[in-house]
Amino acid sequence: MSSPRNRWLVLLAVMLAFLPVVIDMTILHIAVPSLTLALGASGTEILWIIDIYPLMMAGLLVPMGTLADRVGHRRMLLTGLLVFLAASVFAAFAPNAATLIGARVALAFGASMIMPNVLAIIRQTFEDSRERALALGLWGTVGSAGAALGPLAGGALLEHFWWGSVFLINVPVMMVVWPLAFFVIPKRAVTASGNWTIGQALVLIAGLIATVYAIKSGFKAGSSPAVTGITLVAGIGLLAWFVRQQMRAAEPMLDLSLFSRPAISMGMVMALVVCGSLAGVELTVAQELQFVVGYSPLQAGLFMLPLVIASGIGGPLAGLAVGYAGLRIVAVVSLAVAALSLAGLGFSDFHNPGFGVILLMVALGLALSIGLTASSIAIMSSAPAEKAGVAGSLEGTGYELGAGLGITFFGVLLASSYSSALRIPADLAQNLPEGAAHSIGETMYAAEQLGAAGAPLVEAARMAFSDAHGMVLLSAASLIGLLAVAVFVALRHYRDADATATAH
Repeated sequence: MSSPRNRWLVLLAVMLAFLPVVIDMTILHIAVPSLTLALGASGTEILWIIDIYPLMMAGLLVPMGTLADRVGHRRMLLTGLLVFLAASVFAAFAPNAATLIGARVALAFGASMIMPNVLAIIRQTFEDSRERALALGLWGTVGSAGAALGPLAGGALLEHFWWGSVFLINVPVMMVVWPLAFFVIPKRAVTASGNWTIGQALVLIAGLIATVYAIKSGFKAGSSPAVTGITLVAGIGLLAWFVRQQMRAAEPMLDLSLFSRPAISMGMVMALVVCGSLAGVELTVAQELQFVVGYSPLQAGLFMLPLVIASGIGGPLAGLAVGYAGLRIVAVVSLAVAALSLAGLGFSDFHNPGFGVILLMVALGLALSIGLTASSIAIMSSAPAEKAGVAGSLEGTGYELGAGLGITFFGVLLASSYSSALRIPADLAQNLPEGAAHSIGETMYAAEQLGAAGAPLVEAARMAFSDAHGMVLLSAASLIGLLAVAVFVALRHYRDADATATAH
């Protein structure tokens, strides 16, 4: 099928559909202090409120992507938009932390129906490889800039409204996006083969979620080794069973041969590590700016504005960069620059940021935007058109799984470093509730209950958190630096022409 005449309008529709999904991944990071105080949520509850969204999507994306290849990407996208709209209203008016966690599950369900189909529709709409690279570059702009825009949008809303507004903002956006998508996205005949059974899908979902949950709980202090071990074995067992079913089936639900293509497999690894590191860094910096430096939510969002602008520029440049230098060089250089930028931020003083911090934020946004978008171009170009949904879902799984595990890993690292560095004044130690030293949010909540007497506790918390935040940023820099080396080695035989040949 040739590219439709209104293909750029189709691109606009799917980019607008994707924007609320990606913003919801990060918009809560800036709202952590407001949520903690408004709901009286513990540090563990806050982590689950943020983390349940990417965790559920990690389990749902692949089944939803493979289903969309069989029932139609347009139909699945439109349904997902309606689910996401309803879940946003539910989340906005959640009365407690437990209800908000449930609403985030519903949001993940809708988002998992949207994300794979955005990439699939782009893959099927743009037959020309150059146009497809440009389209995916523009999509990458929405993805990276949207994630960076989340804290800014959250800060602006929290400056004037209550915390639920960060979810309610999705309502007017969806009411514009849905009619646009309905009228401009063309109906296409379904050409994918293979079975899609609810039993196999549930096995895959349960296996992914159990495995991720076991890894998450294994990081946490006080978790039961027995429960973690049993959950991990169960999760891996379910995944192994699913893989065995796919390998024996004449027409499998998920074509595992896609993983044999280096662009797809390394693209997933890049998404996993980079998104995990960024999620942990952004969550840490948002708390540092508000709890320690004393910024308002809006000021904290504006602090990250250079990252937003640079991310927006990087997406369209990725297609040009890959065409000029090749995927391997672009990916490795961008990851190396990102690692150096994070290391520089780890040694920076956010009280007196100066021009150097702005340059580091710009370099970080530009490098990661180019690197991840280049990966997307290679993944979607390496996948056949009839398997575009599952290819998009595999990439999305890398993003969501990385974000979920990153928040957990870096959250636990931050909490551990913070607790070790915190020196509670001796005269206040007896009057503090249990768990007050677990996170800076809980310490600040305890200090607020003490009134004026809590001022020394606030100062101690700020000093401890400043020590802890450097550890998180330097750890993220190390991980991305190692990833740059891994990509350099893994893609040594990759040729950019291979992807173009596969696409056509």
